[in-house]
Amino acid sequence: MSQSRSKRYPAEFKRRALDLVESSDLSVAEVARQLDLSPKTLYNWRTAERTSPISGKSSSSQKDLEQENKRLRKELARLKEEQTILKKACAYFAKDIP
Repeated sequence: MSQSRSKRYPAEFKRRALDLVESSDLSVAEVARQLDLSPKTLYNWRTAERTSPISGKSSSSQKDLEQENKRLRKELARLKEEQTILKKACAYFAKDIP
């Protein structure tokens, strides 16, 4: 009995197939049928894409997310400091009220 080897697809093909699934109203099975793939293959690509990006597109998105996360952490620290100052001011002025 002969063993068949899995067909290898270029990263660009995988990326475009996943983009088609994401951007269209078609199900994974319908896109797989159009591209002559097994739906399981597309699901595997999608899972792999989520754990380690296929293309640079997602890594740049990762970098953007990291920058936004850093910015939001700074803003959170600033707002916490403001809140602390306001609590102290409120307590200070509250004790002066007869």
